Amino acid sequence: MASAHVREELSAYVDGELPPDRAMEVADHLTSCTGCASDYEAMLTTVRTVRDGMVQHRAPDVLRARIRASLREEQPGTVRRHAPVPSRAWRIPWSAVAAALLLVVASSGITMVATSRRASDSSVAEEVLASHIRSLMPEHLTDVRSSDQHNVKPWFNGRLDFSPTVPRLEEQGFPLLGGRVDYVHGRPVAVVVYGRRQHVINVFSWPASRDGAAAPAPRTRNGYNLERWRQGAAEYWAVSDLNAPELRTFVALLRQGDAAPAAPGAPSRYAP
Repeated sequence: MASAHVREELSAYVDGELPPDRAMEVADHLTSCTGCASDYEAMLTTVRTVRDGMVQHRAPDVLRARIRASLREEQPGTVRRHAPVPSRAWRIPWSAVAAALLLVVASSGITMVATSRRASDSSVAEEVLASHIRSLMPEHLTDVRSSDQHNVKPWFNGRLDFSPTVPRLEEQGFPLLGGRVDYVHGRPVAVVVYGRRQHVINVFSWPASRDGAAAPAPRTRNGYNLERWRQGAAEYWAVSDLNAPELRTFVALLRQGDAAPAAPGAPSRYAP
């Protein structure tokens, strides 16, 4: 893709509005074009600043009660006499209008009372994969570089509203490389980075929604393998170009979380 075309689509790319194939093209371009990558990072910083500064307010109980009452009054199959329905036309029920009115923008001073839109698994997978590809750019892999879990885990304190698990799996052949904070599905997420020979494994985690899937969901996209699972109150995604069997082995070890850590300061034969 030409840089001019990428810059035109950066805003849609950040908002997750591009089709999956186009999003992958933009992500691939960002790994090789420093100018577009710089523009992308600047835009991402602006988005984070705006979203972090937004204040959301809970709707007053009176408003919530009025909306519920309006929904109860609307009976299925009724037609208002003062609102004739022309032939070959469709009408929007009041219940749909009331539900739509629940979505308001907090930054404009209007109270926001709505459930967030749930993105499909495919959309989240595309964002996670794009983030993995971006991380392979120089100086983008880690914000804190360390093979010691006692350095990596505390680094997330104060940067996220949850604490990710950071097991050390060096003895099993998956050395800890570090961690970073990234942005996926409209929120900051934790990324713990591991290695396997010359391969990089990014492990994304964030608090799981109530409707999140509990079972693993393996998939392959553009030569990369992805594993998704839920453990406790968190959702996890592991992404790598490592072959699928080894990645599944890594996920199994990660989920056990009982690997004995090596002695502090011990050298790693897997470290780059």
